[in-house]
Amino acid sequence: MTLNAKILVKDGKRQFAVLPYEEFVALQKRLADAEDLLELRKAKRAESKKRSISLAAAKHSLGLS
Repeated sequence: MTLNAKILVKDGKRQFAVLPYEEFVALQKRLADAEDLLELRKAKRAESKKRSISLAAAKHSLGLS
């Protein structure tokens, strides 16, 4: 993703970056997607430690097969 930020300088130091609104929205979406991915990976790690059974075994134990 290419950002077309305008950097605002005060007293010779960079203070703010101003983005076109469309780029800001796209950046927010990418950040939300990255956060979702981190949460998914965290949940998968937590679930991997739990005991599981196959779908066939679950159906059998519920009397669905």
